Amino acid sequence: MSIRKVSLVPGEYYHIYNRGNSKQKIFHDKADYERFVGLLYACNNQENFKIFNIPKGQDLFSIERGAVLVSIGAYVLMPNHFHLLITQEKDGDISKFMQKVSTAYVMYYNRKYQRTGGLFEGKFKSQHAGDDRYLKYLFSYIHLNCLKLIYKNWKEKGIHNKKEATEYLLDYKYSSYADYMGIERIENKILNTQAFPEYFPSKDSFIEEIFDWLSYNEPS
Repeated sequence: MSIRKVSLVPGEYYHIYNRGNSKQKIFHDKADYERFVGLLYACNNQENFKIFNIPKGQDLFSIERGAVLVSIGAYVLMPNHFHLLITQEKDGDISKFMQKVSTAYVMYYNRKYQRTGGLFEGKFKSQHAGDDRYLKYLFSYIHLNCLKLIYKNWKEKGIHNKKEATEYLLDYKYSSYADYMGIERIENKILNTQAFPEYFPSKDSFIEEIFDWLSYNEPS
């Protein structure tokens, strides 16, 4: 059995990510994105209920949860990968949470697209965010990640049309950006921002700072 390079312990912050095998798409349409987003909420539960046997059409956000496994501070879904910013609860388990999400989504995906076998590129990857600088960078990187869909080389070349970029971010439904902008939606239930440092006291500071932190280089 392989040993995870980064130990996952309560109270610390982690960048969790994974992508499809051979960089294949894991989200093809609106229903796929919405399913995974709903699983981020429904699977965050210490109970071992069979999430993949949910009746077709049931709203995942209507499921009653008990104690949660993790607190989620940010997320984004892209066509062939996803990013999460997570902290483990005292009696929680990041690995269990990710196993539940991944298993439930793969079963949904395989059933829908009439396929078998794995979908993701092995186990989820993790990076420990051990200081404020890197944690702020992750809030920036995760929330701006979807800009790749309109600016392919945004990270290397910068963002020249900030107004267009911010409008796109607000319209992109499969990230937590809208939640930080105060938009009322059911997806608000996914996040627990109180478990993370209050770096952004207002919507204006959030917008300004996530763009500013692009200049910080991710640790190797």
